[in-house]
Amino acid sequence: MMLSIEGLSCSYGTAAIIEDLHLEVNAGEVLSVLGRNGMGKTTMVSAIAGIRPPEVRRGSITFADRELTTMASFEVARLGIGLVPQGRHVFGSLTVVENLNVTARPPTSGAEPWTLERVFDFFPRLAERSTSFARNLSGGEQQMLAIGRALMTNPSLLLMDEPSEGLAPIVLGAIRDRLLEIKGRDLSILLVEQNLGLALSLADRIAIMGAHGQIVWTGTPDELRRDEEAKKNHLGV
Repeated sequence: MMLSIEGLSCSYGTAAIIEDLHLEVNAGEVLSVLGRNGMGKTTMVSAIAGIRPPEVRRGSITFADRELTTMASFEVARLGIGLVPQGRHVFGSLTVVENLNVTARPPTSGAEPWTLERVFDFFPRLAERSTSFARNLSGGEQQMLAIGRALMTNPSLLLMDEPSEGLAPIVLGAIRDRLLEIKGRDLSILLVEQNLGLALSLADRIAIMGAHGQIVWTGTPDELRRDEEAKKNHLGV
C-alpha cells in the first residue's frame, strides 16, 4: 500500500466537506476518483498534499508509514508526493525552464530520475517553448508544464486534480498517451477526474465519491463500463 486514508473528516471553517473518508492507493497503481462537483474530491487532494485550508478535523492519512495530517505542504512534497493542481497554477512570470527547475528534487527511490532533458523528451512541445513565460503558453501547454513540474520533484505518488479541465480533445489525447507511458513505472497515481473517458483509459481501479466524501462505488474500469446503474446514479451519465 502506498497511501492510506482512514476516517478522514475535513472542513472549511464550520462547513463540513468530507466525513469519514476511507481510501487506499496501492503501489504502482492508478486509482481514479470520480464524482459530481462538490463531493469533496479537491478537498481530499488538498488534505493529502498538506495544503491549508481545509482543516483536518479527524482521521489519518499515511504515506510510506508516515502520518501526513500534521505536516506542512513542503514536508509532504519532500516525502515523494507530487501535485498537479486543478487549474494548473504554473508560475506565469517564470519561463518554462525556470518552472521546471524551481521544483527539481532528487528521487526518493531507485527509479529513473526525472530531469529537465527527460521532461523535454516526454513533452517535446515544452522544449520548443523552453524560454517562453508560462503565462504566454496555451492551456494545453500549461497543463503539460504543470505535469512536468510535478514530475521534476521525482515523486513516488502523483496527485492529479482534474488534468482534463479546459483542454481540447486532441491535446487531452496527447496527454493521456504520455501518462499511459509512465503508468506503473515506479509511480503511483491518484487521479481525480470528471472526464469518464480519461479515467477509464488510465485507471487500474476506480472509486466514485458521493456526498461528504463517502466512497459509494469501487471496481475496475471494465466493471464500471458495464454498470449502467452506477454511472447513472453517481455520475449522471
